Amino acid sequence: MKTFEKSNSFYKVFERKGGPAKEATHYCPGCGHGNVHKMIAESLEELDLTKRSVFVSPVGCSVFGYYYFDCGNFQAAHGRAPAVGTAVKRTNPDAIVISYQGDGDLAAIGTAETIHAANRGENITVFFVNNAIYGMTGGQMAPTTMIGQRSATTPLGRKEDIHGNPIRMCEMLATLPAPTYIERVAIGNSKHIMKARKAIKKALRIQAEGKGYSFVEIVSACPTGWKMDPVAARDWLIDDMLKVFPLGVFKDESDNQDEDAWKRHFEAFDKAKVDVYLDRMKSAVGDIEPTVLPGDLNCKFAGFGGQGILTLGLFLSQIGMRGGHHVSWFPAYGPEMRGGTANCSVNLSSDRIGTPLVDHPNVLVVMNQPSLDMFEKDVVDGGTIIIDSTVVEGNADAKRLNVVAIPASDIADEVGTPKVANVVILGALVAATDAFTPEFCESTLRAIIKKKSLIDMNMEAFRRGYDFVKKA
Repeated sequence: MKTFEKSNSFYKVFERKGGPAKEATHYCPGCGHGNVHKMIAESLEELDLTKRSVFVSPVGCSVFGYYYFDCGNFQAAHGRAPAVGTAVKRTNPDAIVISYQGDGDLAAIGTAETIHAANRGENITVFFVNNAIYGMTGGQMAPTTMIGQRSATTPLGRKEDIHGNPIRMCEMLATLPAPTYIERVAIGNSKHIMKARKAIKKALRIQAEGKGYSFVEIVSACPTGWKMDPVAARDWLIDDMLKVFPLGVFKDESDNQDEDAWKRHFEAFDKAKVDVYLDRMKSAVGDIEPTVLPGDLNCKFAGFGGQGILTLGLFLSQIGMRGGHHVSWFPAYGPEMRGGTANCSVNLSSDRIGTPLVDHPNVLVVMNQPSLDMFEKDVVDGGTIIIDSTVVEGNADAKRLNVVAIPASDIADEVGTPKVANVVILGALVAATDAFTPEFCESTLRAIIKKKSLIDMNMEAFRRGYDFVKKA
């Protein structure tokens, strides 16, 4: 006798549900998400893939996958699940990456991410739940809404001459050369569900074998969004939706692919990219000369556009790279470039960096008053704040922070041009943190400053900033 029970790929209880009945899903009666979740979970368990799996959920009814699947989970911004999935897969090639998306997400906001991930042949699995409407946000028209179908934004029905035609994702993606497997199934009658289960399992197996991109579109009911009872919604799906979205296999080249073909391609691509990267870095900054950081640097540099804020971040990043450290540089600036606001986040670490963002810097550089007002509170206790006192009139909290006030712009004028104020600040930062020797920084700057006529001026600016702090 076979016992049917909840898959071990699910959590024991579903916290999203709330109340005593936490073994039930939160989805509306008649919704297909619960069935699709069940089939994915059972396939993961049967293929022994659960512990390797990463579930990527974007915005929409699919967002709450992390309440159900007992595996790795990411929430992505609206439409961006294939991009997040690509990053996860390329950094962890043995992971089983599942991009789980609805039609408003995948075929509208995320159309570009969907097409390009498929066109690259990423070794991920995409499960696309198509209920022809925006289910979570109020029943608006989706890219898959059918001609004549009513929605919150098409109360008289979708019209071809006004709204265009519904997008058929399987047909479109099947024209691309790179995808391995594309099939459309449905959650209608029992025969449909049996085929859907097979397609879901096959798609996951293709990824596990390293055979490339697999895409399963699942036509599903949304009784709430359609304003129908579950039985009527199921019948409408079978009688009307499947005329527009016919079921079947649109592409299957899994038998023509060698196992782990994608992984070998990835490894070759990765090695080639690394070799190119190392060659470029050596030509830019010279051979790596390992240094020891006294501690991680999590820096925020902020000021006006045109003050060299982003270049300051790049200089420090290149010094860190040459020192053999893990480095990230993340710029941000307002719509106006010169004269607008600009800041960048820079991380230097002896270990891998989890995120390029710096929310709580231990080093803050401010080159205008708005930046001091905005970011001072975010600096960790005991952190260092470096202020261009020529420009910034306010004072930082010297009781909580290590405050370095340096007239960087005045010093730059003395050197010969205000454009090197950022290099004066760089010298002050190196002196205040003892992260690198001045000689190491100067040799790196000599290698990366392209205009040879500017090297001496930058060397003087750096040394003036360094000496100002050390002699204070």
